Amino acid sequence: DLQRPIDKRVYKGTQPTCHDFNQFTAGAETLALLVGFSAGQVQCLDLAKKDSAGRLFNQERLIDNSKVTSVRWLPDTERLFLASHASGHLYLYDSGHPCVSSTPQYTLVTQGEGFRVFSCKSKTPRNPVLKWAVGSGPLNEFAFSPDGRWLACVSQDGVLRVFHFSSMLLQGMMRSYFGGLLCVCWSPDGRYVVTGGEDDLVTVWSLEEGRVVARGHGHKSWVNAVAFDPFTSSSSRDGGDKGDSAEDAPSVTYRFGSAGQDTQFCLWDLTQDVLEARPPLPRAHPALPRSLSRSNSLPQPGGGPQIPPVLPPPPPLPLPPPALTQSRFATLSPRQRPEKEHKRYHSLGNISRGGGNAEKTPSGVSPGGSRGSLDMAKVLGTALCPRLHEVPLLEPLVCKKIAQERLTVLLFLEDCIVTACQEGLICTWARPG
Repeated sequence: DLQRPIDKRVYKGTQPTCHDFNQFTAGAETLALLVGFSAGQVQCLDLAKKDSAGRLFNQERLIDNSKVTSVRWLPDTERLFLASHASGHLYLYDSGHPCVSSTPQYTLVTQGEGFRVFSCKSKTPRNPVLKWAVGSGPLNEFAFSPDGRWLACVSQDGVLRVFHFSSMLLQGMMRSYFGGLLCVCWSPDGRYVVTGGEDDLVTVWSLEEGRVVARGHGHKSWVNAVAFDPFTSSSSRDGGDKGDSAEDAPSVTYRFGSAGQDTQFCLWDLTQDVLEARPPLPRAHPALPRSLSRSNSLPQPGGGPQIPPVLPPPPPLPLPPPALTQSRFATLSPRQRPEKEHKRYHSLGNISRGGGNAEKTPSGVSPGGSRGSLDMAKVLGTALCPRLHEVPLLEPLVCKKIAQERLTVLLFLEDCIVTACQEGLICTWARPG
């Protein structure tokens, strides 16, 4: 019943910044919800049990006192979750363990290019179980691959880092063309990662090849949200029909969407010819060898946390519904007030450079950046950050203004597309056909 909320809460002194439901345990008897806050706390609620207070982690802000930027339950687990902070730190919690009553002490577990991992010193089980220091600047978002094996993190230093989660080792990385990276998502089969950020671009990175395979240019301001559409993706890689009709059909392999501060929603198609294009690129600079996973790694202590085992790949995707076309989508509009002129939001950095055009010369990281930030002068033109003409440049299938304020949320469901904006409006969009 959309007129009667299941639960309603008012918080004073701090604001909710992110949340996540535990899809693994969700049912009629339990509905576990994580909520992260601007002051650094994380609340765990069970809405099915009408739990009024729930459990509060980092209550005294002794673990981290910066804003929680993202929270996620570990895939297929009942108690483990991750929380990232504006401090650039990522913490693994066990909802069954208490938090330390004093500032936690840590022991280095492993380290590598631009990251370090620590475990909490304690004779008894305590939170946080593990702590990552990732990149330089705020850690804006992270996402698990569909099979739970890989963790992709994007930071304000403009770097995507992909970790093998159970071994806590770096698998690959990519640098944005300009500014920080704000959002990240995985393709339904876990082969590709898409990011968006302050360069106004969407970037597609291949896990298997460890390189940027395409960029998309359609937004006029920062990209706040990216998401794959698992219900409109071709199964050409999964043994789809090879008959005569397949030759006439467009070779759409994946479809994803993006939403930005320019109030525009864009749809993108990743076709087979784009994914198979391999322009020549010089190798990355010597500081990033192929064996990233083995560089500077230390053995995990015997008393380490119990990380969930590696999971098998997900089953093949179902056959897609009819393709979404620009003319059909343009006729769909939610019930909201008439359109008014939108003020474009620039960053201070973009204003000083005369606007946020992605074709401008990329900026480097802040002087004295720590924890392995990538110097733009060294990586531009390499596999870590190819120039714009060195990889295929995607044009959006659809690019439509759909809000009066900055878009912040994008979600593909089987029967609709959901967006939300800074103004607080949540809109559901009917799929065509």
